[in-house]
Amino acid sequence: MTDIVRFCVVRHGETGWNAERRLQGHVDIPLNATGEAQAQATAQLLSGHAFDAAYTSDLRRAADTAAAICASRRPASPRADLRERHYGIFQGLTYTEAESRHPEAYAHFEARTPDEPIPGGGESLTRFQARIRAAFDAMADAHAGQTVLVVAHGGVLDILNRMARQRPLEAPRDFKIPNAALNWLRRAPEGWSIEAWAQEAHLPGARDELPNS
Repeated sequence: MTDIVRFCVVRHGETGWNAERRLQGHVDIPLNATGEAQAQATAQLLSGHAFDAAYTSDLRRAADTAAAICASRRPASPRADLRERHYGIFQGLTYTEAESRHPEAYAHFEARTPDEPIPGGGESLTRFQARIRAAFDAMADAHAGQTVLVVAHGGVLDILNRMARQRPLEAPRDFKIPNAALNWLRRAPEGWSIEAWAQEAHLPGARDELPNS
C-alpha cells in the first residue's frame, strides 16, 4: 500500500462577515445566502469524487459547508483543531477598525511577525502553524493510501500552502484563497506538496482571504 495521502481542502463558503471584511477567527458566524450557494456548487463539483474520510472545522461556517458536500456521503467528523486562527482583540472588527483601534498589534499582524500573539487570547502564527501541521499530520497518519476531504478556513489554507512550498510564515502571501474553492495536496514520505490550488471555475466572484481583495 502506498504511503501517499491526498487531501482536498475546501475553504468554507462566504459569510456576512466575509462580505463586510470582518475578522472572524473563532467567532461562530453562519454562511450567508451566497455561501450556501457556493457550498452547493462545490458539492455538485465533488459529487463524482470518492473520499475515504471527511473532516471539518467545528465552526458553523465550515461545518455547514461540509454538510452540503457530504449530503450523500458519510458526514464529516468535526475537529476543533481545524479552526481558524484565533484573532484575539481583532475578532468582530473590520481590518480598518482593527488597524485604527489597535495600531501596534495590527502592525505585527500585517507584518506577519511569526512569534507575536494577537492580544486578547489570540494565537501567534507560529502557534497556529504548529496546530494545523499537527492536525494534518495526524489525519495523514490515520489515512495512509487514502483520499481525504477537509473543510476549514482561509488561515488554515495559508498555513498549508506555505508548509507544502516551504515558504516562511512572514513572507507576503502570493496565492489566492477563495471561498469554497478546491485545493489538492498530498503527503508522501518525502513531505507535503500541492497538486492543484484555488480551483474556482464553479464559483463566480468568490472572495479571497486578503482584506483588499
